[in-house]
Amino acid sequence: MSLSDASTSSVILPGSDASEPGFAALDTLRVATYNIHKGVQGLGPARRLEIHNLGHAVEQLDADLVCLQEVRKVNRLGERRFARWPEVGQADFLCPEGYTAVYETNAYTRHGEHGNALLSRWPVVRHRHEDMSDHRFEQRGLLHVELMIAGRPVHVIVVHLGLIKGSRVRQVAQLGAFIEREVPPFEPVVVAGDFNDWGARMRAAMNAMGLQDLAGQRSFTYPSRLPLTQLDFVYARHLRPVSLHVPRGRIWARMSDHLPLVAEFALD
Repeated sequence: MSLSDASTSSVILPGSDASEPGFAALDTLRVATYNIHKGVQGLGPARRLEIHNLGHAVEQLDADLVCLQEVRKVNRLGERRFARWPEVGQADFLCPEGYTAVYETNAYTRHGEHGNALLSRWPVVRHRHEDMSDHRFEQRGLLHVELMIAGRPVHVIVVHLGLIKGSRVRQVAQLGAFIEREVPPFEPVVVAGDFNDWGARMRAAMNAMGLQDLAGQRSFTYPSRLPLTQLDFVYARHLRPVSLHVPRGRIWARMSDHLPLVAEFALD
């Protein structure tokens, strides 16, 4: 799908004046990525609604940017089953006060739709979506959001890659082509999400595009109750990775099948 076929919108919010101070006014950019499992956990009669707890969790992350996957816009089955189902889409429901929520649908199902979202502390300039589906059994997409951070444009791409290795290889190549086409070469870009990347096999391809993460430390995010591997990653270009953190504990383990990953980048 070409950019001309994609949905594109623009929003200029207060505080996005280009005369704001540059990156020198900031030390770090804090980015979280979190697969929220559609706000519901458990199986059968034991299924429980976790979206309200996730709202508190997102606030506790205290991130400048929160990249979310498996976010429901609407689900008619959930609305019937749970008395406290939010009256708005999950992205808007989870958005802390003072942030802006941006959502795009990846998948349409029998009972509704879900996709990726970004909750941003910084003003949103524009956003767009690109289909990344590799076969008919998995509907995938990327969400691209351009922000104005301290007077400079920063691009954020939220992804949820496929379950099959071959699909991920092709989707990372598509991601690279998208960045080359849509992101000016000297503007910072963050790519975050659920890569479904067992063993970090996509890291070399991401590094080849100039996208770096903080490798070399144990940052296991899946499964949340007994983390054995890292499926969630935050990469960046023209930003220097300085720290990586995975919140742990009983509360975090029960809200989703993934744990969130929080990365900090120096704004050089």
